[in-house]
Amino acid sequence: MNFGICLLSLIPCRKDPSGTSEMVTQLLFGETYTIIEDGEDWLRINTNYDNYPCWINAKQHTRITDLEYKNLQTGTLSSELVQVISANDRNLVFPITIGATLPDYKNGKLKIADSEFLFEGQISDIKIKKTVKDLKETAYLFLNAPYLWGGRSPFGIDCSGFVQMVYKLNGYTLPRDASQQVELGTPLSFVEEAEAGDLAFFDNEEGNIVHVGIVLENQQIIHASGCVRIDKFDHYGIFHSDNKKYSHMLRVIKKII
Repeated sequence: MNFGICLLSLIPCRKDPSGTSEMVTQLLFGETYTIIEDGEDWLRINTNYDNYPCWINAKQHTRITDLEYKNLQTGTLSSELVQVISANDRNLVFPITIGATLPDYKNGKLKIADSEFLFEGQISDIKIKKTVKDLKETAYLFLNAPYLWGGRSPFGIDCSGFVQMVYKLNGYTLPRDASQQVELGTPLSFVEEAEAGDLAFFDNEEGNIVHVGIVLENQQIIHASGCVRIDKFDHYGIFHSDNKKYSHMLRVIKKII
């Protein structure tokens, strides 16, 4: 089995092997992947965190051995919205975003293959399941982040990427897409039963799940639509506070934690 690791701030992952193809997700620094198809210009991969199939440009690929892959598994993430990391062997400094993985992290240092990196920001241990209060505080960090289809960073994020990342930083693993996330948890019968930290899912006219957000108190929801924002919602759906109309139709609310 062949493996790789993201050693850039992020790597766009495409639906098809082309730079003009739809971006379906992103790899953040330190995340690993399994190579399914090894080509000269494009690699077909599965992301190891959420087993998501996609294509990446071969120029952005860093190969690691099976042994290195096993040794790089970690529960440490950057919890800084944006922070710099430096590579000692290359005298290189570059930014990484919240949710980036810090393999083999200890005392401000991490080692990947033959490279050593320095990171002085705040960290989060995803092996520890945190409280709903922590989850809300993490979600608020992303407020006003622009919407980007396939995005997973504060510089651009989609609705399911936002939910996945907020939960990941607080010790909970969710699939990548809203249509997958809706399969988890326990459904609630009424909006009034919903509590902060629950997930609300919304569908289109064909009945397909197309949107997800995190429930807050007082029938509010934080979600990525245009940007990460807070709106009111009820049994009909999300009421957009700026447009003064419903933007998404409610399908189901699920209790995840």
